[in-house]
Amino acid sequence: MAGIIRRRLLAALPLVLAAPHLARAQAARPVVVSSKIDTEGALLGNLILVALERASIPTEARLSLGPTRIVRTALVAGEIDLYPEYTGNGAFFFQQPEAPAWRNGDTAYEAVARLDREANRLIWLARAPANNTWAIAVRGDVARAENLATMEDFGRAAGAGKLRLAASAEFVESPAALGSFERTYGFSFPRDRIVVLPGGDTAVTMRAAAQGISGVNAAMVYGTDGAISALSLVVMQDSKGAQIVYEPAPVVRQAVLEAHPGIRAALAPVFASLTLEKLQQLNARVAVEGQAAAAVARAHFASLG
Repeated sequence: MAGIIRRRLLAALPLVLAAPHLARAQAARPVVVSSKIDTEGALLGNLILVALERASIPTEARLSLGPTRIVRTALVAGEIDLYPEYTGNGAFFFQQPEAPAWRNGDTAYEAVARLDREANRLIWLARAPANNTWAIAVRGDVARAENLATMEDFGRAAGAGKLRLAASAEFVESPAALGSFERTYGFSFPRDRIVVLPGGDTAVTMRAAAQGISGVNAAMVYGTDGAISALSLVVMQDSKGAQIVYEPAPVVRQAVLEAHPGIRAALAPVFASLTLEKLQQLNARVAVEGQAAAAVARAHFASLG
């Protein structure tokens, strides 16, 4: 028995000796930072880059890599090291879309952080207090005239035939989107009063509501969309938690975080500063004013002192 144990210890010795070399090699490599292919993804990716650069952590940019599936696959495979993801997507990464945990910010973060650490050795860093979930917004003048502020109010007005909604086919057909609002708040939006627009571009649905195109006065939006305030739309509050919570947070490979522990401290204050209102404002500078995401990110970082 002693001989077997000795042989096993000798077999493991090269791995033990190699560990410091592997850690040094990881520390010498730049951190490959990526993001999704949308306005907010580019903004958050650039914020991560500037924060790490100011912390003297070497980086390599691969921003706007693709949709969730592409970027997530690259991270799990080790092709990239770090990117901003949304807590609520954990419900789909781990096939738990109906679990109540995903409809609360704290429990959603705790769940995805635990599951990803155990399954994939991925670490979720501090999240931003901004929920980029599906929502419905109503044109400001209509919301004021009808006293609409919550989804309960929206359901009442929908039943009275006072609203016409612009949305994507996915939003209308998915049980997790409009269907979840209807079940939670006990209303049924007349399908003949919905204008279904191709794709999932909320810039199109918001413009339709703001301009009254085809009689539309309500729109499918995402919570942090930059054009919400610019177009004078009022988001209906989801007081009963019909939607999964999607708060952005940096996700990093554990080996990379161990090699560059300063990543955590560098990014925490940046994401803490991204309230719902602030993220809407920053997105608006890119999507509405046409500023470059990198310039907006650097200006915001500088404003943090």
